[in-house]
Amino acid sequence: MSKAEAVGVEQSEKGYFGEFGGSFVPPQLKEVLEVLDQEFNKYKDDPEFNQEFLYYMKEYVGRENPLTFAGRLTEKLGGAKLYLKREDLNHTGAHKINNVIGQILLAKRMGAHRIIAETGAGQHGVATATACAMLGMECIIYMGAEDIRRQELNVFRMELLGAKVVSVTKGQGRLKDAVDEALNDLVQNYDHTFYLLGSAVGPHPFPTIVHHFQSIISKESKRQILEKEGRLPDMVVSCVGGGSNAIGAFSEYIPEKDVRLVGVEPEEAASLTKGTPGVLHGFKCLCLQDEEGNPLPTHSISAGLDYPGIGPEHSHLKVSGRAEYYTVTKKEVLDAFQELSRTEGIIPALESAHAVAYALKVAKEMNNDQIIIVNISGRGDKDVNEVRELLKKEL
Repeated sequence: MSKAEAVGVEQSEKGYFGEFGGSFVPPQLKEVLEVLDQEFNKYKDDPEFNQEFLYYMKEYVGRENPLTFAGRLTEKLGGAKLYLKREDLNHTGAHKINNVIGQILLAKRMGAHRIIAETGAGQHGVATATACAMLGMECIIYMGAEDIRRQELNVFRMELLGAKVVSVTKGQGRLKDAVDEALNDLVQNYDHTFYLLGSAVGPHPFPTIVHHFQSIISKESKRQILEKEGRLPDMVVSCVGGGSNAIGAFSEYIPEKDVRLVGVEPEEAASLTKGTPGVLHGFKCLCLQDEEGNPLPTHSISAGLDYPGIGPEHSHLKVSGRAEYYTVTKKEVLDAFQELSRTEGIIPALESAHAVAYALKVAKEMNNDQIIIVNISGRGDKDVNEVRELLKKEL
């Protein structure tokens, strides 16, 4: 039995992680996804494909990025050593570009010229628009009207890069509604469109594809922490919305049963903490739903975590007990946003500040020979104005 099987995370051939995952989509879309699965499996281990992927990771994205020791914060807390995995230093400012480069190279090999994507906080949209500009592809980004209001700067960035940003006014005008519209587009235009899905959600094979390309985060951090400390961390902490940065941060540590994997959610959108099994956007996961299985409204100060479901692999990691998931309050997030900025000179994305908030609480309760890696999934430039307004209201 492999280490992965021992901790209960082995994926089935049909795209299931335990009871979660699958593909609940119309027949014509299922055929499209089966072709995508075949092409992904064809290229993921292809030396030429991987050489091109790694070329762009180094020469375009700027990897590998540092694993930074947060010395002043560690000293201030007086507990565990805090290391920060610096996805905020990637080109476009977040982890999203890792998956986007992988998928855009796959789309190119599949002959696609029209790319669609959903976005919440805008970072996936910016990364997709960036890659489309780089390769000269048509780019359409679906974004909730409320998220457009909150992330005006990222909307302009997408448009500057040549993307068409489509405002979604249905529902709450948030990430869930943007995904709805992107899937509707795919159903209507599947014969000439590639859906570059940004998180570890959706019908098979999307969660597997996103995991594969985001695993570069933990491949680097595992090697880096062994070089710096000579051992693995005691804990890896990451924020969780749909689950892409967290599954990337967790990936290489999943078989390492002595490493605690901790995902952090907003109280107002806690799918893993408060959700029940259901089907959302063509896959089975833990989700926030009413008695009839309809998704419940969610709200978070961070647009990227404002989603009523969660990736199927995270759902399985939760149910199997391999990973732990906790919530933090809006106040704790805003405090963490400011604390990391003032103590380490690093302004995190509001999404990442959820992970920082939990680490601040737990580090002081741990011994000073223990180690925590916090995944800083993105930088906070996009959130500064929103945080300023939020802090004004609190004063």
